[in-house]
Amino acid sequence: MITDATLTKEGLAPSGKGRVLLIACGALAREILAIKEANSLDHLDLQCLPAILHNHPERIVPAVQDAVAKHSHTYDRLFVVYADCGTGGQLQAACAEMGVEMIAGPHCYSFFEGNAAFAAQDEMTAFYLTDFLVRQFDAFVWEPLGLSKHPQLRDMYFGNYEKLVYQAQTDDPALTAKAQDCAERLGLAFERRFTGYGDLAPALRGLT
Repeated sequence: MITDATLTKEGLAPSGKGRVLLIACGALAREILAIKEANSLDHLDLQCLPAILHNHPERIVPAVQDAVAKHSHTYDRLFVVYADCGTGGQLQAACAEMGVEMIAGPHCYSFFEGNAAFAAQDEMTAFYLTDFLVRQFDAFVWEPLGLSKHPQLRDMYFGNYEKLVYQAQTDDPALTAKAQDCAERLGLAFERRFTGYGDLAPALRGLT
């Protein structure tokens, strides 16, 4: 899905010279565009892959490889806005092989928190939601896990979790209320952290 109006219908900028193409998870589109606008990063173009790959990490590497192959001849620089995202290091290895940079971190929860801060915490029993996942909770969590039809499975999936941590990228009371409802539906304690864009903002600002 193309999310930046500067791209053509074929998904290519009219002239890629001097421009950077971000190949990103669709779940990050809103945040990337907000960072672009706030920092006047007009040299960055955005190509988003389907956000549902969040639930299918085995499909991320082939999708990124296809996108790189499609656009590498058109842009001076490509940057992959995925962290490891459950690929077991395969995405990093693929990017290294293709000579393409990627944002650092094991997953987006880490770089939103700040990779250093996230690594210093011991939260094995925390379940994380971002702004995107709060908005899409039913489509990305509740329905794929079959909880709408089989609510008795909730404790099987989430019995070892203790709290839901909502990593808020924006200060939105409506999203906070929805995140609290998500925690209640999962039977978890609720914690909200305003992370903003974490390490994502400086990573994009550094793409000169």
